[in-house]
Amino acid sequence: MLARNGPDQDLLDAAVGSVLDPELDQPLSPLGMVKAISVGRGEGVAVRILLTTEACPLRQRIADDVATAVRGVTPGAIVEVAFDVMSEAQRQETARRFLTARTTAGVPHRAEVLAVASGKGGVGKSSVSANLAVALAQQGKSVGLLDADVWGYSVPQLFGVRRSPVALYETMLPVQAHGVRLMSLGFLVEEETPIVWRGPMLHKALTQFVQDVHWGDLDVLLLDLPPGTGDVTLSVLELLPDASLIVVTTPQQAARTVASRVGLMAREASVPVTGIIENMTGLVCGSCGATTALFGAGGGAELAEQLGAPLLGGVPLDLALRKAGDNGEPVVVSAPQAPSARALSSIAAALKPARRSLVGRQLPLTPV
Repeated sequence: MLARNGPDQDLLDAAVGSVLDPELDQPLSPLGMVKAISVGRGEGVAVRILLTTEACPLRQRIADDVATAVRGVTPGAIVEVAFDVMSEAQRQETARRFLTARTTAGVPHRAEVLAVASGKGGVGKSSVSANLAVALAQQGKSVGLLDADVWGYSVPQLFGVRRSPVALYETMLPVQAHGVRLMSLGFLVEEETPIVWRGPMLHKALTQFVQDVHWGDLDVLLLDLPPGTGDVTLSVLELLPDASLIVVTTPQQAARTVASRVGLMAREASVPVTGIIENMTGLVCGSCGATTALFGAGGGAELAEQLGAPLLGGVPLDLALRKAGDNGEPVVVSAPQAPSARALSSIAAALKPARRSLVGRQLPLTPV
């Protein structure tokens, strides 16, 4: 619908105003981010957008989405999108509008919380966590991934993102990549900086990641736990008492034995085990496709029997999976037909979180 001398201003205002800010996941107009829309001679349309920060990493995506919205009203328009930075007063008002429009910070009660654990390092737990998160997002779920492996954080590398999260005063917004909302200490320190904090500082950081991050309306929150049964793992499970555990092992007897300790810890803490994933079930030849049982066989099935939990599946080790980790793009995105990607997508589709027993738990009582 066009006015006689050009596009209808009200239609342009509505189209641009409805574009979602990719970080805040809210329309631009209610957030006060549309500064001006002007129609020039011919087919020119100029739009000025206010950003919350000069270092906004997604300004090009906003520009592309705004241009698409304008051309939806006036096809063939020459669109110029420019950016200004909000004043402190404008930023405060945007933060107020955003926080009022959304649920409070923290993990939503309806989210399924799946903690991915292993008995030892080197079994591919983080790679499994990252690819499960993306596979679930590809299946239409709203997914978050919390990198709780604070000493060995790897989510920034696995997703190929290095930018810092946006902070709106007391609230942090997750970094988004491949449809997943991410939070990691690796986003807050210089690349390759070691974390040498002691227990109390780590506990405080993890508490903030759980309670002060605006995760939004998640369907699933995945936790990439550190290997073993240390303080960090216990702290996270205390912060998220409705979590259930996914245990990652390899077929090796040594890995299975160590992983069983994590399962026993979960049992003592009354944390249900959703299931077992056997990673590196076999090495897939890049030339002929034959699979070699490089680390033996049967470890995942034995662990599942020992813990009384289902074996969710096995993930083969192939060249595509290795390249994906090095290149910062999950294999379910970079090579979805690879054996490893198909296995991970299949596991994600079949995930059914175990429910924690109410026995021995304090239940909130609401007077009527």
